[in-house]
Amino acid sequence: MMNSSVLNYLPQGREVEIFTHAANNKLPVLIKGPTGCGKTRFVEHMAQQLDRRVYTVSCHDDLTASDLVGRHLIGADGTYWQDGPLTRAVREGGICYLDEVVEARKDTTVVLHPLSDHRRILPIERTGELIEAHPDFMLVISYNPGYQNLMKGLKPSTRQRFVALSFEYPSPEQEVVIVCQESGLDKQTVQQLVKLGNDLRRLKDHDLEEAASTRLLIYTAMMIRSGLPAAEACRVCLAQPLSDDTETLAALEKLIAGHF
Repeated sequence: MMNSSVLNYLPQGREVEIFTHAANNKLPVLIKGPTGCGKTRFVEHMAQQLDRRVYTVSCHDDLTASDLVGRHLIGADGTYWQDGPLTRAVREGGICYLDEVVEARKDTTVVLHPLSDHRRILPIERTGELIEAHPDFMLVISYNPGYQNLMKGLKPSTRQRFVALSFEYPSPEQEVVIVCQESGLDKQTVQQLVKLGNDLRRLKDHDLEEAASTRLLIYTAMMIRSGLPAAEACRVCLAQPLSDDTETLAALEKLIAGHF
């Protein structure tokens, strides 16, 4: 069943309209953007707007085609077939969302090709089925371009099958609204927190491998809202998750002290 609670989502541009057009035209969508910028929240929001179930798969190195499509299992009455999340979405209709798809093996993502062009079919070799996608089926994938390298890049033959949306972190004004909505923390404190977050992002590729995400800012605000001192909340929710290096952590704590 779909989640009945309404998700807050603040559009950064025309991504809602573009996604809706893609859905209406039965086109697959690729979402590019840094960690914690709202890609998953956006997909969940659009699933609610379109009244479709979302099947989320967090991709990783050991993900196999069987994990997506399904496999034979042994039960009390013998062997039976169990659909994977991709197959369920194809049969029943819904959004199959593959998060951080570049983490999956190349031989796994090949199974997406006949679903991401005009055919919209899913061949299942082990059962001999050829499933035509439900009219409400939609394929959505996401990845962080900053993690890409020669070993973990999305193949051009895959990428060119999708309508692509590029996400960035929200503007400071938008981020204040988002963090206030999600945490319930007062606006003045959130404004200071967002300033800190943007200062931390300027350290990316210098002292930090990853930027301070909107998600981490929300976690920090929630901890402050529940009574943890602001500097301590920033330390455990921002500094510590971003680095293990002693010198870098000392620099981050100095930056935090300048804000709180």
